[in-house]
Amino acid sequence: MPIPDPVLYPPFNIIRLSHIAIGCKDLAASRAFYVDTLGLQITAEDDNAIYLRAMEERGHHSVILQRSDDISVKILGFKVFAEEELDKAHDWFVSKGHKVEWIDRPHQGRTLLTHDNLGIPIEFYFKMERLAPIHQKYALYNGVKPLRIDHFNCFVPDVDKSVAFYNEIGFRTTEYTEDEDSKRLWAAWMHRKGGVHDVAFTSGTGPRLHHMAFWVPTPLNIIDLLDLMATTGYVKNIERGPGRHGISNAFFLYILDPDGHRIEIYCSDYQTVDPDLEPIKWDLQDPQRQTLWGAAAPKSWFEHGSVFEGVETVASDMKASPIIAP
Repeated sequence: MPIPDPVLYPPFNIIRLSHIAIGCKDLAASRAFYVDTLGLQITAEDDNAIYLRAMEERGHHSVILQRSDDISVKILGFKVFAEEELDKAHDWFVSKGHKVEWIDRPHQGRTLLTHDNLGIPIEFYFKMERLAPIHQKYALYNGVKPLRIDHFNCFVPDVDKSVAFYNEIGFRTTEYTEDEDSKRLWAAWMHRKGGVHDVAFTSGTGPRLHHMAFWVPTPLNIIDLLDLMATTGYVKNIERGPGRHGISNAFFLYILDPDGHRIEIYCSDYQTVDPDLEPIKWDLQDPQRQTLWGAAAPKSWFEHGSVFEGVETVASDMKASPIIAP
């Protein structure tokens, strides 16, 4: 299927992705990983949850670690342009037959909880508690020196349908992989904030979270993180990289947290703010699509993911496959 034309005046105005809440079996172990190893900053914590932000973020949190026997992903969050956009979003999702609910979230203003076309729990807000800037408090920079949350990537059984849904609410496609035989999308990258993506979709059993990603200052920060993880008991948590993607041109590393949630450490993609920017097409069998230097991704990268709370998964019927490392 062709990439749909972008909707430049969507029914409500999303600014960017904002935050994610994930279940963690051992909150102390997750705290040690996200704070002491990655370098995220604690903004609030109690016996059941830890709220975190990265160094450039002024909002109260971009990651919520929740104590849970169920290590599913609880929510993907997005910020809208103004308070009235929440009411527009409410009416649009109702018109599409989606469940909607106004909920109370700690440290957030009025929040709309709903779901996407596959049932992925998503929420929208405008106001979040604002914190003092810390981007010039260099004594706080630790670990990989994360600057901000960058994107979510999800396994979905039908990438074309997910692209159509998110396109309708204003996400624009920057790059995509198409199977030449079936002409179906195998993966797509879509943005609101002017980078390569806020959300991406990869063909596979889903919906499941493939990874969340954090932007860091330079590739050298990724090398430093590898040295740190290799000497602090996290060697087995290193899954893929470092490398440079063909898609997005970003320098990357994929790691797993103590519960198996995948995290990408990411930098060096490009600006996409022009509304008439043409999407870049990649062939599924192009070895430079995954890694510009030609290295294939491991099998785990195409199979392992985190389920969403209360959402059943469906296998993809797409037969095409990219190159997979032996």
